[in-house]
Amino acid sequence: MVRTIPIIPRFAKETIINQMNTLKAIATITIIFILLGSCSITKSNKIEGVEELLTCKLNYLPIGNAALNKIAFGSCQSQDSYIPTLATIVENKPDLFIYLGDNIYGDTENMKILAAKYSKLCANSNFKSLVATCPILATWDDHDYGANDSGREYPQKENSKSLFLEFWGEPKDSDRHKHEGIYTSYYIGPEGKKVQIILLDTRTFRSSLLKANGKPYRNDYRPNNSKSATILGEAQWKWLAGELEKTADLRIIGSSTQFGIEYNGFESWANFPLEREKMLRLIKEKKAEHLIFISGDVHYAELSKIETEALYPIYDLTSSGLNKDWPRVEPNKNRVGNACRLFNFGSLEIDWEQRKLNFVITEHTKKVGLKQSINFSDLEFKE
Repeated sequence: MVRTIPIIPRFAKETIINQMNTLKAIATITIIFILLGSCSITKSNKIEGVEELLTCKLNYLPIGNAALNKIAFGSCQSQDSYIPTLATIVENKPDLFIYLGDNIYGDTENMKILAAKYSKLCANSNFKSLVATCPILATWDDHDYGANDSGREYPQKENSKSLFLEFWGEPKDSDRHKHEGIYTSYYIGPEGKKVQIILLDTRTFRSSLLKANGKPYRNDYRPNNSKSATILGEAQWKWLAGELEKTADLRIIGSSTQFGIEYNGFESWANFPLEREKMLRLIKEKKAEHLIFISGDVHYAELSKIETEALYPIYDLTSSGLNKDWPRVEPNKNRVGNACRLFNFGSLEIDWEQRKLNFVITEHTKKVGLKQSINFSDLEFKE
């Protein structure tokens, strides 16, 4: 068979070429608009005036500079349920209270919903009583950050931060407004009784978690041993190094997730072993003495202790939750004493004269569930 090639008139060829060029131009312009649009979405993710969505605001007590003898803290409270532990805290009369995260259960990318949940907590009578009792400091965890177990991938982190800072009465000239994330520090007390409180941000910069994929891993996640994996991010690590160079008589690092436990497959620093090693190494390098951790997240309370070469024991007192519980307590070879499963709050009782520190967990029933005493000298490097 002989195939004939059709002859296209010259004017028809020119028409076809012009149409093809037009289509190419349209396609190019479309791609450009798509790219510009995506950039625009990213840049405009920040909602101006998002803090105005809060319908209830409180006047928090000033921190002051008096010596701290009793510091209380807690985590994990649903704004939708009764919070009996807050009444017990008020009766306990702490000098200061620290919220360590999951202060509300937001779990949304809708800022109107998140603001409404903050406003609901604001209207809670027990919460109002706590606010009137003592100064309050706060950091966040995943649920008030915005999504369960989330890290740097959460798309509304900037807007969530604005709501967080507004709700907790952060001064407008605070450094928290000037850098990414909400990490910060406080220095409270006179000379000889100076307490440094470092509140970490374990969400804004945190790398993705690795899903557990069968034995030997447990529960939800497995350790991430990548050198590039991070909890704090480069800027926050640099800031923390500078903080540990400063002088203090007692140092408290507040981490929303547990620092001192062994790996158990749920969220903790044990999921990022190189980051935890980096923290211990930094404490050694800076010769930062009298340092302890406080943490939350897990819906039960316990005291953990890490012992490592050339470093004093690192204690981590976990208190959780204020009105959240969990059906079981995970194994923890680093645990000191027993764990407490009832609603609870933690306390650090400081005896400045005897230079002693009491770790205390009090249940919402007012019963002391755990108490451990140490000397300041236990938190010093040995020559």
